[in-house]
Amino acid sequence: MDSKVDPALRYAKTHEWVRIEGAEAVIGISDYAQNKLSDIVFVDLPAVGRELKAAAACMVIESVKAAEEVFAPVSGTVVERNESLVKKPEVVNSDPFGAGWLVRVKLSAPAEVSGLMDAAAYTAYLGTL
Repeated sequence: MDSKVDPALRYAKTHEWVRIEGAEAVIGISDYAQNKLSDIVFVDLPAVGRELKAAAACMVIESVKAAEEVFAPVSGTVVERNESLVKKPEVVNSDPFGAGWLVRVKLSAPAEVSGLMDAAAYTAYLGTL
């Protein structure tokens, strides 16, 4: 299985991605992760205002196969949730890097981003799995 990797994003070993937009980060799960989950049927997003801690579980995605925790790749405060996923969680499968984003956070420790993998490193990491 060849997973798509967006070169503009940073990645965690737990298969979340981060797109930096000013002082905020948009977070989602990778194409690899959505493929592994298969058909996503429910997304439990954290509340706006919740503090996320890097590497800590912060939400749950349920598929027909399993319920998996999603880990925060960076620390920050949730400023927006992708509410459209409540009615159409399967968008995470069809567009994991676009319309399937999960939350937007205001970064509390921007330096954490440099600890995440770039696309080349993540692609190499996927090759070891």
